[in-house]
Amino acid sequence: MTEPPLPFRIVNWIGIIDQLASTEANQVLKPLGLQLPQFVLLNHFSHRPDEAKTVTGIARALQHPQPGVTKNVQKLVAKGWLRERTNGGDGRSKLLALTPAGIAKHRAAVAALTPSLARAFDDWPERDQRLLFAMLDRLKLWFDRDRQPR
Repeated sequence: MTEPPLPFRIVNWIGIIDQLASTEANQVLKPLGLQLPQFVLLNHFSHRPDEAKTVTGIARALQHPQPGVTKNVQKLVAKGWLRERTNGGDGRSKLLALTPAGIAKHRAAVAALTPSLARAFDDWPERDQRLLFAMLDRLKLWFDRDRQPR
């Protein structure tokens, strides 16, 4: 059997790494009362904490089905990590924003996740870590720009 093409192998490896890291992240986040999909939402909000978002906008940005995003948003609102208000431009939707408690929970989650992630790079020189990050950032930006309309 021949080896698959290199682009496939690279993205396949990233997927395997994601699965392994996600499994560990779920274990680390559990004591914080946080599931990985909820952390993903908090992380999404953390990049622009003052910006209000709709469920539709979040689902589009994360490329997740809207019902799943709605379910996780409701959990975060119930925990006080997101707040919602009526969307003046569209009475059918709500505007969501990160609360101070949500910011604190995000920071606690990052602090809890960091030690196990850092262990993976213990024997990597910082130069190699920065190079890997730069190349992955380049790949992420390409995929982000090349999204197919739904």
